[in-house]
Amino acid sequence: MEKFIDVKKAAALIKDGDSLMVGGFGLVGSPLAIIAELAKLSVGNLTIISNNLGEPGKGLGVLVLEKRVKKAIGSYFTSNPDVVKANQTGDLEIELMPQGTLSEAIRAGGAGIGGFYVPAGVGTQIEDGKELKVIKTKSFLFQEALHADVAIIKAHKADRLGNLIYRKSARNFNPIMATAADLVIAEVDEIVEVGQLSPEEIITPHLFVDYVTMKGEDRS
Repeated sequence: MEKFIDVKKAAALIKDGDSLMVGGFGLVGSPLAIIAELAKLSVGNLTIISNNLGEPGKGLGVLVLEKRVKKAIGSYFTSNPDVVKANQTGDLEIELMPQGTLSEAIRAGGAGIGGFYVPAGVGTQIEDGKELKVIKTKSFLFQEALHADVAIIKAHKADRLGNLIYRKSARNFNPIMATAADLVIAEVDEIVEVGQLSPEEIITPHLFVDYVTMKGEDRS
C-alpha cells in the first residue's frame, strides 16, 4: 500500500455516510486541502466530529452550505452562522459538547475506553438523555467515547515513514484524532526524509497514520 497519495485520492477515501473526525480550531490546524477536494465530490450524509464547522463558505462551512453534513458533534458551532441556520431549519443535527469533554471523548476512543464521568454539563440541556451519577456527593454525567470511520488531520511535517510533527496551536485536536479512527489521513506542509525529525519532536508515530498527502501534490 502506498502511504503517500495526492489530495484527490485522499478525499476519495471518504465515503457517503461516514463518520469523520476533522482536526482544527476555527480554520487553524484544519486539513483545508482535503476538505476542498471533498467538496468537489458527491459524498454526503456525513457525521462530522470537530471543534467547529469552519467559517461561512470556508473549510467545513462549504459542506454545511451544500447540505452534506447530517450531524455534527463539537463545541463552537455558533462561530459559523450557516451552521446555526442549518440547525434551525432541521437540515443539520447538532450534538453540543463542552470542549474539554470533546477532547477527552476523542482521547478515550483512541485509548479503547468505553466512556467516562464528567461534571461539565450537569444541570444544563447537555444532561438530557445522559446517565447522572453521584460520586462522593458530586454529580457527574456519563460521556461515551468517540470513534470515527475516518480522521482527516493537519500536521506541519511528515517523514517518509509517516511520523508527524505539528506547528504551535495548529496541533490542537489533531494528535488525539489520529488515534481514534479506523482510517487516518494526514495533510502536511512538508515531507522530509527519515531521520530529519528528532524523535523528541515527533507527536504522532507513523503506525497511527494510514495515508499522507500534501497540498498541491499531484501523483496522477
